[in-house]
Amino acid sequence: MLVSFMLILLVVLLLLGLPLVFVIGAVSTVYLFFADISFAILAQRMTSALDSFLILAIPFFYLAGELMNACKLTDRIVAMAKAYVGHIHGGLAQVNIFASMIFAGMSGSATADTAALGSVLIPAMEKEGYDADFSAAVTVASAMVGPIIPPSVALVIYGALADVSIGRLLLAGIVPGVLIIITQMVFTYFVARRRGYPRYPRAKLREVGRATYRGSAAVMFPVIIVGGILSGVFTPTEAAAAAVLYGVILGVFIYRNVGATELWDTLLRVAWGSIRVLIIVAVASAFSWIMVREQVPQGIASFISSFTTNPNMVLVLMIILLLMVGLFMVASSGEIVLTPILVPVVVSFGIDPVHFGILMVFVLIIGGGTPPVGVLLYIAQDIAGVSFAQMVRAMLPFYIPLAAAVFLIAAFPQLSLFLPNLVFGG
Repeated sequence: MLVSFMLILLVVLLLLGLPLVFVIGAVSTVYLFFADISFAILAQRMTSALDSFLILAIPFFYLAGELMNACKLTDRIVAMAKAYVGHIHGGLAQVNIFASMIFAGMSGSATADTAALGSVLIPAMEKEGYDADFSAAVTVASAMVGPIIPPSVALVIYGALADVSIGRLLLAGIVPGVLIIITQMVFTYFVARRRGYPRYPRAKLREVGRATYRGSAAVMFPVIIVGGILSGVFTPTEAAAAAVLYGVILGVFIYRNVGATELWDTLLRVAWGSIRVLIIVAVASAFSWIMVREQVPQGIASFISSFTTNPNMVLVLMIILLLMVGLFMVASSGEIVLTPILVPVVVSFGIDPVHFGILMVFVLIIGGGTPPVGVLLYIAQDIAGVSFAQMVRAMLPFYIPLAAAVFLIAAFPQLSLFLPNLVFGG
């Protein structure tokens, strides 16, 4: 009864629009009060959750991404993407998608991807004859790769809450991230041919080389992180710190477009952003302890097993649940609330938690491109100057490649597990 009351209270407070940190903290406090457990346990769980070397990766990844954005590499990324894929049908739309993959390796954020690339590419696509709503929809759909390709704060948070190797998670996102981009490029190719959208002449080898050289600074960012982890030189946290150093060298000493004022503003944004995330992770750790103590995951597993014990069917049920949550909850909030509950369930059915982590983050971020919450939709809609109804209609076809990517990632776990198993064994 107490757990049921907790979960109902959790849903009610979220629907009322209270900040997630207060919701989880309040629900956990109510439980401790009625269960006659010392409130000291709340402080102990919160402090122990943050007393971790791996948790340092979160502010470091935030800072590294902000520094790379401050270096103003967006135009260089677009030019490089244009040289690589601009000759494919739907040239600038393909550039938008491909650039999202590169930008994801800098920011690790779908929101940052939508805002940064959208502000540059949506107006440019409109000038070349693309429909405004289509331009916005391409931007939103491609931005969803942001939290999958490393560096990914979402995967770091998942790893911290699920007690899963962050190094394995970061490597696990590479192949699915590329797959997401490929499905969207193939889909856009056929749409562009049908609508007669333009494309560019194939870039000459010299032009490709020049664009690659100019954009190499952005490409080196994920290379430092992934290469350092793959080679065993860095732990994920050390790789994030090395990326910060690289961003400082690039912005302060090479491009010289990050001065003392920009650096201070960047540090302030990162400090506040990290505080917001870390305090939620802290209270989520207490919530997770309560869920384990009350054997909620075991109860859910028993309920599911009364219908099926097939891991594939369990994964389908999880995807449906995550999609429903994504419709009404911001992806980061859904991840923090559900990870402590669902990970023990999927593990009990033999599903690899690394594979599930990639799937969970991706399915939840799709919610960022679906109404009614749809944060990414509102950002792109504002840039494109279209109505929300137009934005939603334009997004509908793009759920096809997104669904295809979800299916492939779910059906073929080795897409996620190949690289981690190759490097770490398994």
